Amino acid sequence: MSTLEQYPPVLDVEHIQQILGIGRRQAYELVHSGNFHIVRVGRRIKVLKTVFINWLEGEQEKVLV
Repeated sequence: MSTLEQYPPVLDVEHIQQILGIGRRQAYELVHSGNFHIVRVGRRIKVLKTVFINWLEGEQEKVLV
């Protein structure tokens, strides 16, 4: 996939790997780094595309009170 718009609203680790052009190990290290919110669904790790894009653009996650 060439543009972020083509990716689904909820990303898998494999999507993050493709977007950043990094290896599988690096992608898993990134999602476990705590830099953005992840959701576990069984053994799968999911990230909202908007959360990932905000992180990529250097924006902080919005804290809801």
